[in-house]
Amino acid sequence: MNKQPTTPPAERKSLPSTLYTEEYFLTACEGYDVFLESEGAHLSRRLRDAFALADVRPGMRVLDVGCGRGEILRHCLRLGIEAHGMDYAAVATQMTRDVIAAEIQHSDATAHPGVCQADAKTLPFPSDYFDRVLMFDVVEHLFPWELQQALVDIGRVLKPGGRLVIHTAPNRWYDAYAYPWVRRVRTLLGEGDGYPKDPRAITPVNQDVHVNEQDLLSMRRALKRGGYHNIRVWLDSPPQNRVESPLLAGLRRVAFGAPPFRWFFEREVFAVAEPVK
Repeated sequence: MNKQPTTPPAERKSLPSTLYTEEYFLTACEGYDVFLESEGAHLSRRLRDAFALADVRPGMRVLDVGCGRGEILRHCLRLGIEAHGMDYAAVATQMTRDVIAAEIQHSDATAHPGVCQADAKTLPFPSDYFDRVLMFDVVEHLFPWELQQALVDIGRVLKPGGRLVIHTAPNRWYDAYAYPWVRRVRTLLGEGDGYPKDPRAITPVNQDVHVNEQDLLSMRRALKRGGYHNIRVWLDSPPQNRVESPLLAGLRRVAFGAPPFRWFFEREVFAVAEPVK
């Protein structure tokens, strides 16, 4: 059974939506480089991999929670899927509408995605409506009480047997345990300037908007508390494509390929789960 958050109302903090500006989406939010280069026509590697997990097929209804710039909805439009998007930030909903409008101008699509500004904790959609809900790079922006309430309401709008697909980054264990060692090694190699003490300072805005980073265990616990089963949680990393000495290359293979080291060195958290109905 889904559980409602127990956090006292006085302690329920939320980030202001005004933190999410057009500059944020075009200079810091993951995938911005591919978005700018393709004008929203292509998905970044991370978004493409996450979307593939949804196994979306014709006839399905899809909801993109935190639709951001809109490239996922543009992709759904090309596939002829009934898709809806919502975002907490007004600037994101406008960017999404602009991207969809650009796609419609160059297509013969008859079903246009719906876009609205809304809160993930109280979705403006009927129960048992969606086959898939996508939650890409949103979890880390929700305080724990918000995440639980959002997961509960996502479970409500998913059909029985529907699927929630999550991508979130960074892996909390990487920042807490692996990054300090990576920083030491890179400093010894004379590359310390690119590795600040706080890993979130690599993208400074993340210091303001990342409030709930996950690891393998915490993501699984959150989904169970939110009322899900058939839960799969795993880690991955972006391609490194580094030219390194044989010693560093060997250490990298161990760090990213062998448990338990990879649990701490992999950067990204993926999850797929179904609501208990």
